[in-house]
Amino acid sequence: MNTVELAPHRVAGLLAPAVDRVFRAGMLAGRDGGGAELSQRYGGVTATGFLVDLRTRLAAPGGTVDGPGFAAITRYQDPVACRRTVDKQVAHGMLHRRPDGALSATERGAAFLTELYQVHAEVTEELWAGQDERVLRLVAALGRVLAYALVLADEEGDQTGSAFAALAPPYEPDGAAAGVLLLNRLGTLRYHRADAHAAAWTAAGHTASSIAALPPGPERVAIELETDRRAAGPYAALGADERLTMLADLAALPG
Repeated sequence: MNTVELAPHRVAGLLAPAVDRVFRAGMLAGRDGGGAELSQRYGGVTATGFLVDLRTRLAAPGGTVDGPGFAAITRYQDPVACRRTVDKQVAHGMLHRRPDGALSATERGAAFLTELYQVHAEVTEELWAGQDERVLRLVAALGRVLAYALVLADEEGDQTGSAFAALAPPYEPDGAAAGVLLLNRLGTLRYHRADAHAAAWTAAGHTASSIAALPPGPERVAIELETDRRAAGPYAALGADERLTMLADLAALPG
């Protein structure tokens, strides 16, 4: 087997759109399969929006997302608009904000997240029905990738302002369905790449707004290649054949 094309940086680039597709399919199924109705019962998107985004940390007992972590997670959004949204969710009694800006779920917010995890368990079971072996294989592979990503982050030191550090490892309650594990591990991995992308465009002299406006061309290609390089490290936890299997498994999942 020719493993040259399966180097970590190459796989990081190939996996990114596959991870996005499967993750988005799972989240869309959650919204359409009961998530929207659940949100309405708790006050609508105005009350629940950031709880969904931050669920892998805020669902954990005592889980918090600090101010720099939240800024990293929302780096492409208007900070003033984000602050106002948080204000509304605090007013709805879903989020608690400490004086230093750290966010946590209130008792009501935690109850919403418990129900959301159940919705995601039900919809992913249906979405990926008949794919049990593939889902379990992906859950195991992603677990190893994320664990190694955390090791590398510890070795790098200060993770202030890292979206990945703010949300990893994802909260996985006892008995969590395999579909929930897959969905949330994919979501957490996306934040690892998001940090790599931000580091790449920052090194190239861009801001969040300027990179969003950058048209296709050599400069964007160079930034994407640098993103792949920066995002590659955790994939060294897998052998070349395992990386290929992960890519094939993601490509084969419905959604």
